[in-house]
Amino acid sequence: MILLQPITPDTALTFKDARLRALRDSPLAFSSTYAKESQLSDEEWMQRSARWNGDQAVGYLAFDDSDHERACGLVACYAEQASVPHGHVISMWVDPAFRRAGVGKMLIDALGQWAGTRGLRELRLMVTSVNRGAIEFYERLGFGMSGAIRPYPNDPAIVEYEMLLPLNGQR
Repeated sequence: MILLQPITPDTALTFKDARLRALRDSPLAFSSTYAKESQLSDEEWMQRSARWNGDQAVGYLAFDDSDHERACGLVACYAEQASVPHGHVISMWVDPAFRRAGVGKMLIDALGQWAGTRGLRELRLMVTSVNRGAIEFYERLGFGMSGAIRPYPNDPAIVEYEMLLPLNGQR
């Protein structure tokens, strides 16, 4: 069984481990890099974790109930009060051994619940054009392309697509 736990300063080092594994596993899926984030101090990871306190931002770690020390997934989201108030999804990753087992859906569902309690009307995210598996995953959950694109910061030959999920209870 998969359990979700909020990212907090108490889980900062577990978050650090999962994030660095994510950056190594899927380097073209994130706007940051393993080389950059592996240099952050433990104190910086604690500060990152504290920012996801659930008020204007939240992060979750997924754990298989057989291993409470090593996360099998992570995601974070922050509120944006734009013309359409929305949650911006970042850092989504599921360990390859747990993909297609419902972990990703659980993480996105948790963000949707969090965003809904804050009056946010949709979830938004950016996904690289070369990450077909992620695009198909998000489409299965009901995300659609917004039409917005931008250059991927780590490689100008790659673009990122914006995807949206309305939070009206219909999936």
